[in-house]
Amino acid sequence: MTYLTLKDINKIYPNGYHAVHNFNLEIDKGEFIVFVGPSGCGKSTTLRMIAGLEDISNGEFLINGKRANELGPREREVAMVFQSYALYPQMTVFDNIAFGLTLQGVDEEVIEEKVKNTARILGLTDYLDRLPRALSGGQRQRVAIGRAIIRKVGVFLMDEPLSNLDAKQRVTMRSEIAQIHRETGATTIYVTHDQTEAMTLADRIVVMKDGYVQQIGTPYQLYHDPVNVFVAGFIGEPPMNFIRGTVKDGKMAFGANTLDVTAPLGSKAKQYEGREIVFGFRPEAIELGKAANAYYIQAEVELTEMLGDNTNVYITTGEDKAILKVDPHDTPEIDSAIVFSIPYSDVYLFDGETENVIERAAQKK
Repeated sequence: MTYLTLKDINKIYPNGYHAVHNFNLEIDKGEFIVFVGPSGCGKSTTLRMIAGLEDISNGEFLINGKRANELGPREREVAMVFQSYALYPQMTVFDNIAFGLTLQGVDEEVIEEKVKNTARILGLTDYLDRLPRALSGGQRQRVAIGRAIIRKVGVFLMDEPLSNLDAKQRVTMRSEIAQIHRETGATTIYVTHDQTEAMTLADRIVVMKDGYVQQIGTPYQLYHDPVNVFVAGFIGEPPMNFIRGTVKDGKMAFGANTLDVTAPLGSKAKQYEGREIVFGFRPEAIELGKAANAYYIQAEVELTEMLGDNTNVYITTGEDKAILKVDPHDTPEIDSAIVFSIPYSDVYLFDGETENVIERAAQKK
């Protein structure tokens, strides 16, 4: 059942800046929701409105069907994990984790049992007597998470919790956060600008831009069926390639290539005669050489990046650039001319003006 409901939520600051526009979302109990988008898109502001740290300008926030706009953070039964850890430097790991329960006047024996259980889940048992300054960044973040989960609140809110960690620590902490969520079953709302974190952690992702929700869906839905150029370019690493061009006689020309865009998409593409469209394809969707039921494109290799399990190949075709992901054993030479194929089923066309998806060939299967 729906646990949290955000209805037409807006945030307008006194200076008139409209940070969040008509945000709508229903969250089920136990879901892991990720807000993702570039800096300044409104994701942290939305999280703070859910937490009660920011007033809601317009709209309604419901917990279990009851209006919660006027409730304070404590009354909402939420726990927040911040980017900065926000640990008390003079307190041990034990006391930091226990702090919320101590304020509530919980019996010392109960506190000790709960802290030890929480420390076991987080791998902090051997560090309970240490001060935060004696811990690594990943260990400090685990302490911050421990302080949140020990309270057994209804909702965990995490605001960029891994941004201060190095790449290896982020990978480790991602798996630990996923495991903690499985063990606690808590409803979690997580804010990040990192689409990899969003894809690996979320049950559903909310993609935001300039205060507006662009799309809400599972990682699979956002990757395979983006609704517009922004979502298509934000989700995926490397990002989707885009080539702009005008449809003439049902064809789109760029570089040495002329593609019949009506081949996979039919009548909808024909409606764009004389108009600009955006031709999109993912770097990993291509195959070197010519293939059946596919576009094939001529290009020149500008740069290659060997990454171990694959190679990123940077190509140019006329004035347009793109990235291809290929098997490292098939890496072409820099400055060489190549031909690669894009299956019709992996082609996306977007409206050049609105940047909304026109149709994806795979949808016609």
